Amino acid sequence: MLIYTTHITNRLLYIVQTVLGKDCEITSNIDDFITYPDFKINYSAVSITDKECFIQPHTLLFENCIKVQDIICFEWNNLTAFFGTGGDIPFDLFAASFYLISRYEEYLPHQADEYNRYDHQGSLAYKENFLHLPLVNLWWKEFEKLTGYQLPERIFRFIPTYDVDIAFAYQYQPLWKNVLGFYRDLLKADFDKVLERGNVYSGKSKDPFDVFDWLDALHTECQVQPIYFLMAIIERGKYDKNLKLSSRGLQRLCKRLAAKYDIGIHPTWKSGDKGSETLLLKEIASLNGLLKRDISKSRQHYLRFTLPHTFRKLAEAGIKAEYSMGYGNINGFRASYCVPFFWYDLEKEQTTGLELHPFCYMDATVYFEQKETPQQAATELQQYYDIVKMVRGEFICLFHNHFLTEQLIWVEWRDLYEKFLRLNAG
Repeated sequence: MLIYTTHITNRLLYIVQTVLGKDCEITSNIDDFITYPDFKINYSAVSITDKECFIQPHTLLFENCIKVQDIICFEWNNLTAFFGTGGDIPFDLFAASFYLISRYEEYLPHQADEYNRYDHQGSLAYKENFLHLPLVNLWWKEFEKLTGYQLPERIFRFIPTYDVDIAFAYQYQPLWKNVLGFYRDLLKADFDKVLERGNVYSGKSKDPFDVFDWLDALHTECQVQPIYFLMAIIERGKYDKNLKLSSRGLQRLCKRLAAKYDIGIHPTWKSGDKGSETLLLKEIASLNGLLKRDISKSRQHYLRFTLPHTFRKLAEAGIKAEYSMGYGNINGFRASYCVPFFWYDLEKEQTTGLELHPFCYMDATVYFEQKETPQQAATELQQYYDIVKMVRGEFICLFHNHFLTEQLIWVEWRDLYEKFLRLNAG
């Protein structure tokens, strides 16, 4: 494919390579465009030839500033669209894709939620009711239908992922903590927990959060290769409740998981605070040292990140792949895209080497925020899986080990996940 434009910019180069691949060429030479024999897109103000796909540009990809954009949404082929222009396609497909994938709106003044994260309620996808769709993928699928041009072939991938926020409920915890917990549960008349804690501490039963053998068997049966994101706590804080990495029990677990699976770091809340860059580096170095490998994947604890600062810190620390592109308060497609893509630093106007892997479903979200029943959660999970498979994307779901226990409160969620894996994997 050849694309003609009057002015080649970093933004245009980025979005073309992201959605169409590196084999797609861009030219500002009109004669080369006219004589080009294969499929071509005219991305300029006026039509040039009879044999072209004409997409009239919006100004976004030719700007070098970040400003509030005037966005009016409309329907195109049963999909929401914006940045309406003229041509064979009635909106600037490149600029609209760039706006969503670059997370342009997160660089603008915006409302934050209780954890100082970008509030999904301010997003265009939420306001216009397309957060549940990988809209950019669907746009380009329609482009294929209309033009007959086939985009680069992609293979659907399913990657289960786990955030190990709390590896063990009782085991390996300090004696004083278990004693205090015992009396607290006793005062609350929570006798099931009193018995459970006593049995674990005495060695009569397994820690309820230690579901890793069960997951191993499930992964083997369903032939999936998950990613575990592990915390390497050096300094505990309010939101960092796992054992410290110095715990022998946690070290054994980390080594055991790393012997079989891909591992990423789950940076602590504290490492994301201002002036804590050295703590992030220490956590990564500690996990690297323990596992004797360079950890290059990460997902933020509480999905807490701000653009561009968090991603710059991670890239500088040696992280190559980031898995936080989703919301903590609602499921859906934060970037409206379900294929891995390189992060574009909008302030610096440059493509980076940090690859982002969006996820669209988290167990904690459906339970705490959306307050769904296990049956509703199972339906939602399957819907996300099906649509990502349809557009040949990468389906990533996020679960926590302490949501997959045999405790009464979680057993239905455990069954939900087991049934989902057996139905869709393998």
